[in-house]
Amino acid sequence: KLALAIAGFHELEPDSLVVGQGADDLLSRLFRAFLGQGDQLVRTANGYLKVPNYAHANGGEVVSVEDDDLTPSVDGMIAAVTERTRVVYLANPENPAGTYLPGNEVERLHAALPDDVLLILDCAYAEYAWADDYDSGQDLVARSSNVVVCRTFSKIYGLAGARVGWAHGPEDLVEAVRRIGLTFPMAGPSVAAAMAALEDQAHVAFVRRENRALLERFCAQLSRLDVECVPSQTNFVLVRMPGPDESEAAVRALAEKGIRVRRMNSPAYANCFRVSIGLLHEMDATARTLERHLTEAR
Repeated sequence: KLALAIAGFHELEPDSLVVGQGADDLLSRLFRAFLGQGDQLVRTANGYLKVPNYAHANGGEVVSVEDDDLTPSVDGMIAAVTERTRVVYLANPENPAGTYLPGNEVERLHAALPDDVLLILDCAYAEYAWADDYDSGQDLVARSSNVVVCRTFSKIYGLAGARVGWAHGPEDLVEAVRRIGLTFPMAGPSVAAAMAALEDQAHVAFVRRENRALLERFCAQLSRLDVECVPSQTNFVLVRMPGPDESEAAVRALAEKGIRVRRMNSPAYANCFRVSIGLLHEMDATARTLERHLTEAR
């Protein structure tokens, strides 16, 4: 029932779609189905942290490609592909940077891959993306035999606790993923919640519009403080400070006011912290706190 509703909304063939307990469930199944002992996964070094776990669980080797200024490097990923590569994983938009690859760059990546290499596009934040050249990959799936797109109800639909995700791909690949799932993969309340959320596109449009407005407002406020926000197409923004010490001090100053942001462990993000987009008064309070902290620090 849910798969039919999603297929109808996105104008997809029902047999090209499978639902699961969140996108993580489907990613795990994809790696079980298509990555074996000694096979290689190529992924961005700073992408979704759980993906290497799924590869290692199936005996796979993870090849991590460094970003190009916090944006996935297509040339780097292409260069990393070997005869043992079986899966290339790309989160688009990427988490935790919030950056994205335009559709033509995703097409370029796919065109360089052998037919026996599966390209997984994790588009968890697709509904938030507003760039004109962003593409969630549905047309690429329709034209290809080796592309699967994963989506979720955990982000813009606000149903993270319900654990609802779906994947779209060639029917034979989707059938393989479907067969290795649980006999009863979805709880009734989760299905009902997802159905209701899918029908309320007015709310989705409102959240998308408000998120963009507040993100752009917040980044403009920080720009006036000479603080860089990495351009984001998601519901969070990466704030880049001059150095690790400045980043850590800013995070402490925010925490003292009860504002929780996220530091990153990767060396590539040593100067950064991630801010989730909240309500207007929350974002303004965050900007004011940073302004006071920076004024005192200077």
